[in-house]
Amino acid sequence: MMSHMTTSELRAYHQICGLDGLMMVVACDQRGAMRKLLASDPAQQAKIGTDILGQVKADIITHLANEASCVLLDPVCALPHVVVDKVLARDTALLIGLDDSGWDVEPATGYRLSKLVPGVTARRVRELGGTGAKLLVYLRPDVPAANEYNLQIIADCVADFAREDVLLVVEILTYQLDGEDAADYAAKFPDLIVGCAGLALDYGAKVLKLPYPGTEAACERISALAGEVPWAVLSAGVDHETFLGQVATAMRAGASGVIAGRALWKDCISLDPEVRREKLRTIATPRLRMIQAVLRASRGETAKAA
Repeated sequence: MMSHMTTSELRAYHQICGLDGLMMVVACDQRGAMRKLLASDPAQQAKIGTDILGQVKADIITHLANEASCVLLDPVCALPHVVVDKVLARDTALLIGLDDSGWDVEPATGYRLSKLVPGVTARRVRELGGTGAKLLVYLRPDVPAANEYNLQIIADCVADFAREDVLLVVEILTYQLDGEDAADYAAKFPDLIVGCAGLALDYGAKVLKLPYPGTEAACERISALAGEVPWAVLSAGVDHETFLGQVATAMRAGASGVIAGRALWKDCISLDPEVRREKLRTIATPRLRMIQAVLRASRGETAKAA
């Protein structure tokens, strides 16, 4: 059954979109993945505390995300100080990630169990100044037994955010099972992402964040399933040029925008603040402009600087 947005949710959705009505969200809610980009040595990664990650994220906001319509942040490293210290621009919306870093594993099966940051409810999202929130769960739609725990998380969060009338974006990722052949998994991937979208919709998702499903036909199937429910394509850390092509294809097939992180900034962050800020300005921001141009072109608009 299709889930329609309330007036409050629709207002929040409009705020996370640009003037063209399309999502252009810069994601920097990563923690473990960001540590790995900042340092190759595990011992050095362990020394990168949430305070350092908070400084990196503040620079991503200042020199990149404030040029977009919205930023996605975790509630651990950068909040509330990027709001309190006026780092986040007044007209840049804020999505707050509910998911904790990584995942747990069911010992007997190897199924992934999604993790949430303790205490971050819909009400807490509002208290932190969030326009809305993002929930990430892992699903294998072809293996029903793998999904019970994670589908319950979706159900619980959808109900909580409905009670508080706060917008919730549902992100679904899939994964290779223990012992599963890599080629078989790759062949299944488009169907898996379409199936993930279907499950999220069945459980009441009103906005979706999904990996590029591999083909334009799969994108079209997602759009057909979603109907009026908007979906954004995520970058999954692919290189910028690859992602531009994926965005163009997804938009042509009915997607409603982009929630992108590492494809924009993965080679632009550094423990050296001056290096980080320079690369964010000179490399990451032009990449953002290119994605914005692809989004505008998908609406038949002239691609020009925002």
